[in-house]
Amino acid sequence: MTFPDPRNTFCGRTRREFLWQLGAGFGSLPLLDLLAADARRDGRGSSLVLPHGDPMAPKQPHFAPRAKAVIFLFMYGGPSQVDTFDYKPKLYPLDGKTIDIDTKGRGGSKRQGRVVGPKWNFKPYGQCGKHVSDLFPHLAHCVDDLAFVHSMYAESPLHGSAMLMMNSGRILTGAPCLGSWATYGLGTQNQNLPGFVVMLDKTGGPISGAKNWSSGFMPAVYQGTVLRPHGEPILDLDVQEGMSTAEQRRILDALREQNESHAAVRHDDTELAARIHSYELAYRMQSNAPEAIDLASESAATRTMYGLDDPRTQDFAQKCILARRLVERGVRFIQIYSGGNHNDHNWDAHGDLVLNHTLHAGATDKPIAGLLADLKQRGLLDSTIVVWGGEFGRQPTAEYEHGTGRDHDSAGFTMWLAGGGIRAGVSVGATDELGYRAVERPFHVRNLHATILRQLGFDANALSYSHAGLQQKLVGVAGADPIHELCS
Repeated sequence: MTFPDPRNTFCGRTRREFLWQLGAGFGSLPLLDLLAADARRDGRGSSLVLPHGDPMAPKQPHFAPRAKAVIFLFMYGGPSQVDTFDYKPKLYPLDGKTIDIDTKGRGGSKRQGRVVGPKWNFKPYGQCGKHVSDLFPHLAHCVDDLAFVHSMYAESPLHGSAMLMMNSGRILTGAPCLGSWATYGLGTQNQNLPGFVVMLDKTGGPISGAKNWSSGFMPAVYQGTVLRPHGEPILDLDVQEGMSTAEQRRILDALREQNESHAAVRHDDTELAARIHSYELAYRMQSNAPEAIDLASESAATRTMYGLDDPRTQDFAQKCILARRLVERGVRFIQIYSGGNHNDHNWDAHGDLVLNHTLHAGATDKPIAGLLADLKQRGLLDSTIVVWGGEFGRQPTAEYEHGTGRDHDSAGFTMWLAGGGIRAGVSVGATDELGYRAVERPFHVRNLHATILRQLGFDANALSYSHAGLQQKLVGVAGADPIHELCS
């Protein structure tokens, strides 16, 4: 059989091939758009950014949300669950004894270990009767507002990858973090402040640095903005140093004109829209960010409630007050780090557990209790999820031959949530009798993420972003269910 010379046919194709290409190729583009719109209306697709609108404009989630903001209190380094909220009475008489136990931490796998008994006493509190360590005398009185998950587990016992997992759902870099997904899906209610704010410890940032608040493959407009509680709130706030206001305005007008011209030939130009939004946001924040961090209007009673007048708690108290002020101003996601740098500058208690946890719990206990009480009295706790926890926990056995230090434990650890429709005064899941491994209702980090997205109004298995030919999701390809015991 002979074929016609392509050079003598229309567009190098036979008429039949041309008609087929027209029907299944270019003509399918409008169909794809219609199908995507139907999917969004049915709740099966993601809440996508409008092509030529403001990428941070408020958007509707999949269903009615219980929460509209998140404050993530990140205890960097890994607090010990058996010394804080996971009461294990059988550990006390085993203190100092070597037992057979399979553990895996930064030092690899071990078959035996010397037990380090809990260094603080536990007592029951509240109507729920929750046992809390003496490390948290203020938070102990908030237990009826908290929901504890004692059976969290993660995939890595190493700080860098474990932090990426807790923040982005993956142990490798390059993926958007939870705050980016929240702002991508919901936008922000304040166009003069970032939708996603990060406040670091005074000793410095955590390992992996900005990767922990990166927007990954999403536009940079969804990444976290580091806010400093002292001095200039946001470094390099001016888009072009030394540029006059009129010059900045001319650039904005040029970007908008470019966006409008692109609209005639391109269906989707979210990158350009994100550029415009980022530039305009920096322009507006020059006058709005300083007001947001000004605590002069806070009452003496508020300052005392947070511990702002105590040098020990002052730094974290200031961050917690700022978090409440940002929530009031419509910021969507705030992450506060307790601990930075390395070793005992964070919760990473490899040597002296008592010294380490006394320091960090003492600096955060009263400010966090004050934050919960303040949100509650202002009517904000109902619409704000507060999350507490680190990238993993710590083992019930000693890391070294001598001392009270504990190695990393990603097999079972504790986190708690409050507000935003989360059921209060409950405890879900359990570790074994020594507090090492999750054995009852184990929950992966992705389940925690799905729970937070659920309260924000999203099906975590449907919220997606198109990248590299795939519909990327925070909970990954396998997906994840929320922790239903927590969702009201």
